[in-house]
Amino acid sequence: MLNVPSQSFPAPRSQQRVASGGRSKVPLKQGRSLMDWIRLTKSGKDLTGLKGRLIEVTEEELKKHNKKDDCWICIRGFVYNVSPYMEYHPGGEDELMRAAGSDGTELFDQVHRWVNYESMLKECLVGRMAIKPAVLKDYREEEKKVLNGMLPKSQVTDTLAKEGPSYPSYDWFQTNSLVTIAIYTKQKDINLDSIIVDHQDDSFRAETIIKDCLYLIHIGLSHEVQEDFSVRVVESVGKIEIVLKKKENTSWDFLGHPLENHNSLIPRKDTGLYYRKCQLISKENVTHDTRLFCLMLPPSTHLQVPIGQHVYLKLPITGTEIVKPYTPVSGSLLSEFKEPVLPNNKYIYFLIKIYHTGLFTPELDRLQIGDFVSVSSPEGNFKISKFQELEDLFLLAAGTGFTPMVKILNYALTDIPSLRKVKLMFFNKTEDDIIWRSQLEKLAFKDKRLDVEFVLSAPISEWNGKQGHISPALLSEFLKRNLDKSKVLVCICGPVPFTEQGVSQFHHHHYSQRQESSCPGLAVFAASENFASTQNPRL
Repeated sequence: MLNVPSQSFPAPRSQQRVASGGRSKVPLKQGRSLMDWIRLTKSGKDLTGLKGRLIEVTEEELKKHNKKDDCWICIRGFVYNVSPYMEYHPGGEDELMRAAGSDGTELFDQVHRWVNYESMLKECLVGRMAIKPAVLKDYREEEKKVLNGMLPKSQVTDTLAKEGPSYPSYDWFQTNSLVTIAIYTKQKDINLDSIIVDHQDDSFRAETIIKDCLYLIHIGLSHEVQEDFSVRVVESVGKIEIVLKKKENTSWDFLGHPLENHNSLIPRKDTGLYYRKCQLISKENVTHDTRLFCLMLPPSTHLQVPIGQHVYLKLPITGTEIVKPYTPVSGSLLSEFKEPVLPNNKYIYFLIKIYHTGLFTPELDRLQIGDFVSVSSPEGNFKISKFQELEDLFLLAAGTGFTPMVKILNYALTDIPSLRKVKLMFFNKTEDDIIWRSQLEKLAFKDKRLDVEFVLSAPISEWNGKQGHISPALLSEFLKRNLDKSKVLVCICGPVPFTEQGVSQFHHHHYSQRQESSCPGLAVFAASENFASTQNPRL
């Protein structure tokens, strides 16, 4: 499981962070829902008090606006009058007031990083923060001085020099028909999950995940390239090669001109979410209210979502962009159900419950085949390498909390030779709510290492299986390991009360959290120091 200190669970950035000790949701007054806020922003009412003008805001001016009825907040250089939004904020007025009259970017990122504030607060935009004029560089001349994309040592900035030889770099070379961009990460744990590439027309963007940072190559290419391209990783030396196909077989004098944050190593917490439009290829019913959505990445994108990580889906709803996090799944639990025609690196699957009284999921459900959904780059810090040498894996899921378990289950049964046993306890209200029940039963029949137990809280017909909610009695039997000293991990995901109750029981059973959850609502535990198996590397 993904581990976090108990006082900070769920993860600080998770939308499920509603428990005591974290960001609490507050009851909103009647008429103060998200849809009500969207209606207000469309009403034409002056929400800034500036009658449509945009102004430059100095630090001194920003500090003056620090009261509930006059509250300005700066987020990433833009200043918003959030006073009209106070009563609509799910986290309450006090939470907003923590950033009143100041730069709230860091506070925002801790709690709301996934929220599309530019769209939500666009009618509250006061203007930009006043900044000192910057000296503009002649980037074309600078690029000409670059030898195959590498700056001469004398031109390396102080920051790069301070980082020394471990700082990543890039190079490029060409043939008559191809351009190859080589990224030297100087890391050995790099794979195809580590690199995300997007290019459109002459804009090329490659994000390489290096530990807690992103190394960004962001270039306006000097010539056009075709949509399709290839990515190759040489893991032994941490080298990534991206091969682009020229539209015209001519020699390039230079690769292109730098765009925003080009050749930068940026802490991941400081980067904004980058989206690309993906096409809805298929949608099928899995239960009465859960659908399996298949989205196709653009041909000009390379993106693989690592196990234990999530993405954000973005849709325009009544003129406002709404964002929600989801964990991708495999297209099926069983290999014979998988479509060989659909390669994994071009398709992303999601199991999503449709809440008919909600705002986002009904809109998602109304999409037609061929429509587009914006999908972000993956987020999360979970490393699947932590599953190596695992012997016992316990999975507890409630409802759509099953979604992070899908890829974990597939990976565990396929790629962990040391695995002796996987036990899944799956909680639902009724039999009709169980996601992929027949597939789970077939998989357990096929692979004797897997045990599956279904627990129903409100069975509507005769049910011979277990009933009730998560409890000490259920868990004490469930958490029995294969061998006394076996290496154990426990994963739990579901609604906040379910997860918190499970967390408390794991501590009681001498399991300890080891790493912050990278999927909303998912937590991971290893056996604590009371057991020999706790001499595990930190998750």
